Amino acid sequence: MDDTDDDSSPVLRHTVRRHAAQGDSRQVADLAVELTDRIDTATKETHEHRHQLAHLVRVLAITPGHDSLSQLLRLFDRQQGHGVDLAPRFVASLLAEHREAADLVGPLSERDAQGRLDELRICLFHELILRGVDVDAFPGMSDWTRVVHGGHPLAWLPRRRGALETRIVLPSRSVDSGARSAGVTLPTEGRVDPPTPRTRERSALVDSATLDLHQMIIAAPEAGGWGHSEAWVFRTDEEVEPDRVPALLPTLPMGCVEGLGATGRFEIARRPADAIWNLLFATASLGSAYHHGAHGSFGRLWAWKSMAALSDAPPDASAEEVERHARRTTWFHFESDAEWFCNDAFTDYGIAALSPDRRRIAVLAATDTD
Repeated sequence: MDDTDDDSSPVLRHTVRRHAAQGDSRQVADLAVELTDRIDTATKETHEHRHQLAHLVRVLAITPGHDSLSQLLRLFDRQQGHGVDLAPRFVASLLAEHREAADLVGPLSERDAQGRLDELRICLFHELILRGVDVDAFPGMSDWTRVVHGGHPLAWLPRRRGALETRIVLPSRSVDSGARSAGVTLPTEGRVDPPTPRTRERSALVDSATLDLHQMIIAAPEAGGWGHSEAWVFRTDEEVEPDRVPALLPTLPMGCVEGLGATGRFEIARRPADAIWNLLFATASLGSAYHHGAHGSFGRLWAWKSMAALSDAPPDASAEEVERHARRTTWFHFESDAEWFCNDAFTDYGIAALSPDRRRIAVLAATDTD
């Protein structure tokens, strides 16, 4: 516990010390219990107030018309109190879903010397790009990516929707309904399941993923609040042909295939790069059964970052370079009956990426369970 003497009421301190000096420790403890109860009550009230605030902000964002937008921006223009979060990522997602870009550009482009709209603007900028808006057609949006206080992680993203961003799953919400992912299913097209029984011989390859690389690969499921995710990277001495990967994966020293055996279910399909990008984007942006996700702007960022790490793009690569690298990578989507996965419908998936030089296999496994 922190030392709070400097912040305590002088009257309270005097009373407590008097009781302690008189040997009345029970009174001191009773005061502590009373304050604990007050803190618990205040915490519950604060949680309820935040829930109510979120609903009010949601109503203003979704309600059509200039006035509702003006009143919403008035909330952002205020100096927010301690602990108050108007959730600009979420608000930007709602505004992009329910309003036309032409109706947003004027009010959002007004002078904001304090930078209180910075986070909302840059998130909204990328939400609109995801929805196919040509932001260059609105000169007022040119300053939305500039923030008053330093740089911003979203500045790395391209100003146009990339060729891989074509199968985007976007939310559909109302005042009372939220967004939930439709879940993940392995497609029937492109199936390359290895024949069973598979070999029981284990691969001698060793996981070489560093902590930083591991964290970057799992960035999308982490951002989406999925229950658990892991990553592995294996480097080979010789080139691996894509048609060898389906049989090789179940033999690798990975928790997501441990105990699978020679006949356990292991289903796999080759996927185009844009399908993998969309899977990562939906994971990050829409979230899990118990998490609202990172929403569109940051979902876009973390989908790209996971894809960069999986495809072995250089650490300092631009989004355009990552896209070129991803297109030369061979992608696989798999499911497994290994105990690592929950194996409930729509809650598990694995991604494997064979790098362009065919000497590196990276794997991401995610499950929406703890």
